[in-house]
Amino acid sequence: MDLQKCGNAPQEEDAMTTTEAADTAVPTAETPEASSEPGHAVHGYHKQKDEHLKRLRRIEGQIRGLQRMVEEDVYCIDILTQVSASTKALQSFALQLLEEHLRHCVADAAVKGGAEIDAKVEEATKAIARMMRT
Repeated sequence: MDLQKCGNAPQEEDAMTTTEAADTAVPTAETPEASSEPGHAVHGYHKQKDEHLKRLRRIEGQIRGLQRMVEEDVYCIDILTQVSASTKALQSFALQLLEEHLRHCVADAAVKGGAEIDAKVEEATKAIARMMRT
């Protein structure tokens, strides 16, 4: 599956679960990284990339902490408390990413008008629906 750019989202039937996407999404020659060069797609989160990576590393540390807790036979309620904290951290990250998508990708499509705005609104609506199911 190609990595998504603002104007190049996969169709519904091509969509993967978050776990599948994380396991299989690998940049290739066909999926260039976001770039600020003219003619190259730039993700809405491009300016906050370092901040996002820092947050994701913190969340990764929380997950590793959960693994240690299980290995050390920590009381289940304490583990569940940490699961909740990790879940909230991921949800917060997802909301920030969604906001940036709306401000960048959807707003750009609105300026262009036509079918592109309809597609971006539908795409954002589906993303919000997925987030609400979790």
